[in-house]
Amino acid sequence: MTMSIRVKLLLSYAAMLVVPLLLMLMTALLLVFVFRGELVPLKTMFKAQLESLDEDNYDSLLKHTIARNRELLTDQGYLDDLAGSLSSEGQALFVRVDGQPFYVSAAIRGKDALLGSLPAYTAGQEARGLPAIAYEGELYTARQYNYLTAEGDRGSLFLLRRTDPLLFAARKLFPLLFVSLLFILVATHLLLTSLMSRRIIRPLLRLERAAGEITEGNLDFSVDIAGKDEIGRLGIAFENMRSRLQQSIRLQRQYEDNRKELITSISHDLRTPLTSIQGYVDGILEGVANSPEKTELYLQTISLKTAEMSHLIEELFLYSKLDLKGIPFHFEEVPLAAFAADWADELAIELEKRGARLEAEIEAGPEWRVRIDREKFKRVLGNIVQNSVKYGDKPELAIAVRVHADGDRAVLEVGDNGPGIPSEALPCIFDRFFRAEESRNAVTGGTGLGLAIAKQIMEGLGGSIEADSAPGQGTCIKLMLPAAYAKGAEK
Repeated sequence: MTMSIRVKLLLSYAAMLVVPLLLMLMTALLLVFVFRGELVPLKTMFKAQLESLDEDNYDSLLKHTIARNRELLTDQGYLDDLAGSLSSEGQALFVRVDGQPFYVSAAIRGKDALLGSLPAYTAGQEARGLPAIAYEGELYTARQYNYLTAEGDRGSLFLLRRTDPLLFAARKLFPLLFVSLLFILVATHLLLTSLMSRRIIRPLLRLERAAGEITEGNLDFSVDIAGKDEIGRLGIAFENMRSRLQQSIRLQRQYEDNRKELITSISHDLRTPLTSIQGYVDGILEGVANSPEKTELYLQTISLKTAEMSHLIEELFLYSKLDLKGIPFHFEEVPLAAFAADWADELAIELEKRGARLEAEIEAGPEWRVRIDREKFKRVLGNIVQNSVKYGDKPELAIAVRVHADGDRAVLEVGDNGPGIPSEALPCIFDRFFRAEESRNAVTGGTGLGLAIAKQIMEGLGGSIEADSAPGQGTCIKLMLPAAYAKGAEK
């Protein structure tokens, strides 16, 4: 389940508040447990402190007794009273004189192994704490008081308390536990802050830097922000915006380059006939055409060059309108075989006048239909045939037309036996103003817009155009259109 930023912030702030409070509460309970041995109400704890003596008071009492009234330490009645007081505090009393037990509290009687493990009298150490002693699964803490009796015998008094092992470990390790809790508290806060920074603040900073790059005009970077929350979706939207803006700028630059190239090509193609026309006009004005026959020849040439300019401008105007999607297409469903047969008959007559022959092979059945704009599709076919005738270099020009099906596509192929197109020029023949013939002579080079217009029209019809050629073997242009079928007919 994806959480929103608002929920994440609320949960994080709640955790920053609740977690420290819980840790503080645990620390307080641990302190009570360590120093009281059990979890008791505060009222009971203070009451117990008022009603009984603590260990420090017993320690002071025994040291005072040893210093001033050491004869009491061999008084059975005094020891009974002291043992009773200690018993109420959970402690036991053991007195040893000259290495022999002198007094043993009821709580530790019979535990000879425990008592035997207690250290012997040590001269010069009146009071000291002893290491914890393990006995039959229990743990005892002890304190030893060394003294000399009134008779000069060596005596040792021990205060023993049975301690819970967990409580003892807690008391020993309390500084470490306390530091660990503080470390956990600080680490938790740092972890939550780092998490919030990594998941929210850092992505926002990356977006800010990306916006700055875009402001400076730099779009050559990517915005990589992972996640499915609002910031992740914002990062994806920002990257899409950057990518589209970059594509738009590249397209704009391409359009600008194309515009410059177009102006250059138009200028070049118009300058040639204009220069020729200017020369013939000057020849007439200057009297170079000094006979009616020569004047007529000059005027015919001027007319021819004017027609070439008019054709170039018409082709350019058509290409520009097609490129800008400014020409509507009038679609109709046409029987492919019948259309191709009629067009082939018309083409055969035209080619016969030029001494060329046509070979037509129509394999599509009568049920095959295509949705086309008749006039525009004929314009495509005309441009292809015009190129074949223009570049034909054989004594007898042959053009082959084949119509067949390729899956769900109708294919119309127009091939010739011309010189072919070099392999390095083949990918560019549908570009505007491209001529495989390097010469820009009007007879061989043409306008360079015929196949570019054919490609624009085929794309407008929902089809495609391809070329296959090899030098010396001719060229085949393939026109492919999505096919429909007559109602009730089978494929």
